[in-house]
Amino acid sequence: MIVLENTPPAILVLAIGVLFATGVYLLLERPLTRVLLGFVLIGNGVNLMLLVMGGRSGASPIIGNAPEGVRMSDPLAQAMVLTSIVITLALTAFVLALAYRSWQLHGHDEVADDVEDRRVARHAALNAPAFEDADAGGLDQTLDEEAADVYDDVDDSDDDGHRADGHRADGSKERP
Repeated sequence: MIVLENTPPAILVLAIGVLFATGVYLLLERPLTRVLLGFVLIGNGVNLMLLVMGGRSGASPIIGNAPEGVRMSDPLAQAMVLTSIVITLALTAFVLALAYRSWQLHGHDEVADDVEDRRVARHAALNAPAFEDADAGGLDQTLDEEAADVYDDVDDSDDDGHRADGHRADGSKERP
């Protein structure tokens, strides 16, 4: 049986999978403390994955420090893990501050539904526009047509400012 030199142990791959799966599950919860734990678990899963990707351990990654024939460890994986630790720490501090502020304001850290999200979802279900075009001026013209008229790069009007499609060169519609 041939075993590749960089094949990681199955227990480490399983641990990475469990950390990611548990972290994603916790990220989908409403309380911010569970979201915080999800970020921490995913961050630890990323750290472990980066170390596993770095290959087997070896001598310190300083040229001339390793004995002859001994393989050096990959310094890129170690640098990436340090970067991942810093990013996870910053994200953890941010979410912890959000949870603390939510606790101060509301007495709990559960994220509520956004009122605007509910309104947009209701309009989408009715297939109605979610806004009123206040500057349409009562023209029977869609926003796409209005934008094409106003921002037309090619001016095909004659000397009087009239175009063949019934609009003026400034984008306004001619009135009979």
